[in-house]
Amino acid sequence: MTAGPCSDRPKDFPEPRAVLKTTTQSHAQSFDLAAALGACIRQQNRQRPCVIGLGGDLGAGKTVFVQGLARGLGVDERTAVTSPTYTLINEYPGDRRLFHVDLYRIDGGGDLEDLGFDDIFEGSNVVAVEWAERLDFADLRPDIFIRIRVCGNDRRGFALDFYGPDAPNLVGALQKTKDFQFLRG
Repeated sequence: MTAGPCSDRPKDFPEPRAVLKTTTQSHAQSFDLAAALGACIRQQNRQRPCVIGLGGDLGAGKTVFVQGLARGLGVDERTAVTSPTYTLINEYPGDRRLFHVDLYRIDGGGDLEDLGFDDIFEGSNVVAVEWAERLDFADLRPDIFIRIRVCGNDRRGFALDFYGPDAPNLVGALQKTKDFQFLRG
């Protein structure tokens, strides 16, 4: 994998504490990148949720990323991790519960309240939110916002914006992953 560009940060999002950028050459490498991040999160001893926002065009690979994240978090390999486009929120048990949210069809905050969106931000849950750029930063407060850009065929550019208090630890752990080459951005 090589370092490379990706999509713009949403306008209302502040500057992150750290940014890592990389480019994957296949869906399998994108999956592996997400699995590595999931493993880093899994190893942390945190008693608060980890919120991951995912942004990018339709077909950029947000669901593939969450599938890899699930494996890194310890979700059973036999569990099918699917897009919550119509269910809006999917839950997966593991060492840390993973909630996979898709905001593509959500019109506003009232819809989120009806789904119990606020209730999933508890304990040590990991909450991965596709189309996170549809929410204001203050409403989402992501620990990580991942921008994904299609670079052609199966190539994807990733920028991982780290916001949370665990940013230095996560960045350090992810950079030690030998399979990936990151640029600091």
